[in-house]
Amino acid sequence: MRYSYFYFVMLAVIVFLIPTNIQANSDDETQSIIIEVEGDPHEHKSYIESYHPFIEIVATYDTLFTGLAIKGTPDNLEKMDSLDFIKAVHPVRSYEALQTTYEDIQAIEEEDIVVPNALNNTDYTGKGVKVGVIDTGIAYNHPDLARNYVSGYDVVDLDKDPMETQPNQGPPTLHGSHVAGIIAGNGALRGVAPDASLYAYRALGPGGMGSTVQVIAAMEQAVNDGVDIINLSLGNSVNGPDYPTSMAVNKAVELGVSVVIANGNSGPDRWTVGSPATATKAVGVGALAQPQEIPQLYEPAKDKTISLTTMIGSVPWQLDFPYPVVDFRKNQQGAHDKIALIKRSDVPFYELAKRAEESGAVAVLIYHDEEEALQGSIENEGEPISIPVAVISKDDAEWLREQDNPTVETTFEKTDTTIAKFSSRGPVTVNWDIKPEVIAPGTNILSTVPGGYQILQGTSMAAPHVTGAIALIKEAHPDWTPTQIRGALTTTASPLQDEEGEMLDPVIQGTGEIQPDKAINTGTIIDHPLLAFGKIDSYREEVVKEITIENTSNEAQTYSFDIPKKEKGLTWSLPQSFTIEANEEKTISIEVSVTSPQLENGVHQGWLRLHQHDNTYQLPYLFVNQTADQPKAMGFEFTLKPFEDDTYVYRLYVTEPAERIEVILYDPVTLMYERTFLEIEDVKTGMNEGYMDQSEIGEPGEYAAFIVVHAEDGSVESYETELFIE
Repeated sequence: MRYSYFYFVMLAVIVFLIPTNIQANSDDETQSIIIEVEGDPHEHKSYIESYHPFIEIVATYDTLFTGLAIKGTPDNLEKMDSLDFIKAVHPVRSYEALQTTYEDIQAIEEEDIVVPNALNNTDYTGKGVKVGVIDTGIAYNHPDLARNYVSGYDVVDLDKDPMETQPNQGPPTLHGSHVAGIIAGNGALRGVAPDASLYAYRALGPGGMGSTVQVIAAMEQAVNDGVDIINLSLGNSVNGPDYPTSMAVNKAVELGVSVVIANGNSGPDRWTVGSPATATKAVGVGALAQPQEIPQLYEPAKDKTISLTTMIGSVPWQLDFPYPVVDFRKNQQGAHDKIALIKRSDVPFYELAKRAEESGAVAVLIYHDEEEALQGSIENEGEPISIPVAVISKDDAEWLREQDNPTVETTFEKTDTTIAKFSSRGPVTVNWDIKPEVIAPGTNILSTVPGGYQILQGTSMAAPHVTGAIALIKEAHPDWTPTQIRGALTTTASPLQDEEGEMLDPVIQGTGEIQPDKAINTGTIIDHPLLAFGKIDSYREEVVKEITIENTSNEAQTYSFDIPKKEKGLTWSLPQSFTIEANEEKTISIEVSVTSPQLENGVHQGWLRLHQHDNTYQLPYLFVNQTADQPKAMGFEFTLKPFEDDTYVYRLYVTEPAERIEVILYDPVTLMYERTFLEIEDVKTGMNEGYMDQSEIGEPGEYAAFIVVHAEDGSVESYETELFIE
């Protein structure tokens, strides 16, 4: 089934802040909420059952966080306001399914479509491995998913039906079904691990939105259900290692569950990875863009190349001959056997294209009168458009309009295997970890959706490829721990190179593209070969990282490092040669000595090479000299305090020490100063939280909020977000 809308979501610094409350439209309507508590949740469960009999206890959480899932009418829930053990209430929607674009199958060349099972170059199928998909739910009645679906839970509605959001429930979803098909589709479409068992957990509701604790509660349910692997193709904009979801992920791994997380779709800049992909023990995944031939237009007289993007619902752009371009608005009658150039208007894209088709045009170019990218669909199953329809930029459209009878031909740009532009980059703030750990296919991915199939792009599609690969490894080595599995994947990954043969930066690709067969059959496992040496603060520092190398073969293996050339201000100390006996492991030390003034400030990264017979392993490294250009504050939230109507709570994540932080409000249209909304004096690195009375917040309305960070070194940095005070 194809979809007649275009849905675009990406991580961003901008957060729409709507105060939280638990009021319903009807006093009799039951509400489902999750409360975080202090102390023993089982004791609090007994107390509520005794003294609040009209409140239903749905679930008790004590593994990854401490809390209760409860149901009740708003009136009954409000009576719990006096309970001092309630730490927080969590209907706040702050996580979202990560995706970039939906693509129509017909608009992509068959050879460019990626089928998930193509990644499986092994004899394994994931049989006997339990995979938990924490997402928007899944269409478990899909013929390609029904065979592998076992059970699940809906943390949004607090019931045992993790079906995708239906149209009558709000903005419908399909994201989780697509993710599940990549992992374990088992029908007309086969996933990476087509015999793995699927467990679905709906933590993201209508529109693909959910809360921190809904995600953590779903993880806890999955751990208690005994899954081997959890896939999280979701996230937020906070780049910090100690965010609650990241900490919960680390605990799940400690309990024996491999956790795979999409790195995010906010690339190509650094620092764009968000929680929970920032978790230290998770496998963060970036998106690989496969080679493909992308159509483009070429005007030979002026040697001008014009990029185009085929619209959803369009047939492929395959024009065999040069054609003139005509401004359709000025000359509709003259569009026959020409390419019609049409400016976007209030008329639907389909209608614009249909008019051009009926005028005899061979193709349609639609452009926007503004700078931002134009996206849209011309889908119409009843009467589809038979000519190609694509989007070009405003600048290219204006250039064409300025030419005298321009004629363009279609050429094709052959792209190399590389990182998708949208793929979020590291490093992580505060601890400066390298993220992602690995990359996997994330563009033109065909998989299951409710009622059919669809092609999606995003790290959300890359992560389940890795989850499927881990299912194959788990089947082959059921006794391997999550640490060993992650080590096998990262040790054997293949780094991507640029056109000059230089490897792409570690913060872009981690250790590189996964290779399931090599991971299964590796004779060497390096426990987390991504070397983060932290921040260099003093004049001269020597930092030592210890890594454990496991020889999984039945013979002794000898290893040796290439010793990097000595650079000004940078010296390495590495063991040149060492031997590890069969089925043994050894911990070795890697030391870097940095003389800070002799190096530029900022992020320094590169690769160390470890040799073993015919194998070479690439170990990415990173350190920060003195300071970096990471955002100093992010993730500003402002909501009503639980069970209160006149007290608000604010939260702000800070990535390095600061003297004070101001939140200054401006008119969103005129940018005229309104007032200083908040000033934080006692700033700490990490999450900062506090309360404000209603009398302190001023006039309600929509504002442009500038977060101004006054650093300890005297520098000042600010970023803008949106604040809505109801």
